[in-house]
Amino acid sequence: MRRRTILFISLICCALTSFAEDSIKESAADLQALMERVERLEQKAEHPNKLGLDAVSGATKQVPKDTVKHHRRGTFTIGGYGEVTAKHCWFSNNYLRYGKNPEKYANDHYGEFDLPHVVLYLGYDFGKGWSVATEIEFEHGGTESAVEIEEEEGGEYESEIERGGEVALEQFWLQKAFNRYAILRAGMQVIPVGGLNAHHEPTEYFGVYRNAGDFTIIPSTWHEVALTFMGSTPNGWHYQAMFLPGLDSDRFGTKNWVKTGAGSPYEFKLANVFAGAARVDYTGVKGLRLSLSGYCGNSFRNTLSKSNAELDASAYKDVKGTVSIGAFDFQYKDHGIILRGSFTYGHLSDAALISQYNKTQMRRESVSKKQDVASDALAAGIEAGYDFFSLNRKLVEKKQQFYVFARYDYYDSMFKYDGQLTDKAAWCGRHRAAVGINYFPIKQIGVKAEFSYGILKKGTRTDGTRGKLYNDEPQIAVGIVYAGFYQL
Repeated sequence: MRRRTILFISLICCALTSFAEDSIKESAADLQALMERVERLEQKAEHPNKLGLDAVSGATKQVPKDTVKHHRRGTFTIGGYGEVTAKHCWFSNNYLRYGKNPEKYANDHYGEFDLPHVVLYLGYDFGKGWSVATEIEFEHGGTESAVEIEEEEGGEYESEIERGGEVALEQFWLQKAFNRYAILRAGMQVIPVGGLNAHHEPTEYFGVYRNAGDFTIIPSTWHEVALTFMGSTPNGWHYQAMFLPGLDSDRFGTKNWVKTGAGSPYEFKLANVFAGAARVDYTGVKGLRLSLSGYCGNSFRNTLSKSNAELDASAYKDVKGTVSIGAFDFQYKDHGIILRGSFTYGHLSDAALISQYNKTQMRRESVSKKQDVASDALAAGIEAGYDFFSLNRKLVEKKQQFYVFARYDYYDSMFKYDGQLTDKAAWCGRHRAAVGINYFPIKQIGVKAEFSYGILKKGTRTDGTRGKLYNDEPQIAVGIVYAGFYQL
């Protein structure tokens, strides 16, 4: 009996030992699988394109807005970006500073604290290739307005504006991804023409504020209700083609060329004329991105100011106001170096007639700026920075970065007037040089500081001689920026 008992206990011990070993092996296997999954997720966070994302949407690159692989059904993405900035300028902000007597404002200076952009992004993947995304932007702190009863004025109701700013639905689109080569998207979305529109998050450029060139002459961030076909190839090509309403020539102007012709001041977007936009990126070489983008569409009749019958019976019968924009931008990022550059050139047909037409809009409520608009505008810029923390292994392991950078821009919203080089509004053309630092204690947070110097273009003085007509524009600025996106 004792022998049987001992044998039975031995068999139980062997079984328990075998079970324990199997459990340990299974636990070890589960742990190993979990570690591998975490490692893959970290790699995806470091290299978001491995998620199958389209790197050229004109929207934030860290977000799976341009899904080309089917994500897990029910994936919810939340995120956004924003900036807190301050600057001091040793020049005037008076609207007459570029007038007949600019020397009057030579000793002026001013400062600003601001929230240029605060953006909230929400996205959801329904599965089977269907997804939706929305992006709400608060510019300059949004708006604070209310109707109040004024006790000091007999209890009258008055509308009070306590804080300026803008709130905009920057993006809202629905998307169907058939495969990585073919994606359809419809709704309000970013038009990725130029380097800035496609890469407008504050962690995508060195300056405290968005790069001045593209920001001055074309819409930024340019968003329209559009229909888009996009996709990418395994060897690094990404492409987009878009169909959208044209710009509105009524709102073109001297300082910003066609910038304010996007969107609409009405409760709807006029679509009397149409346009197309396209972008192609190549990312097949490690650390390098090369990009071409463009836009073309008429603009003159995209207005409510006059009927087609009135225009057909006038000198403006054949005016189309075709806006053509071509842009090249690039980025190299490796070995602690970031080098970025862009060049944008735009042409407006019938510019002189459009200028004449806009200046004849006499109604006070007209959206027209009643200004001359150039036939040609351009913007070019290049920036380079080096991460000095890349020289220290411990700081690299902590994923901290400290860039010292320099940037140069040249832009002119009145480069040509009706096809001819001109001194008309010479203050619109300028050189700008900047130096500064970017410190990233973590990937999503950046601390920025820069000193910049704007040198305005020379022109013809009243005595017929050529020289500097306007005061230079030095400025110092600091900012704290954020950009981050998370899947739940």
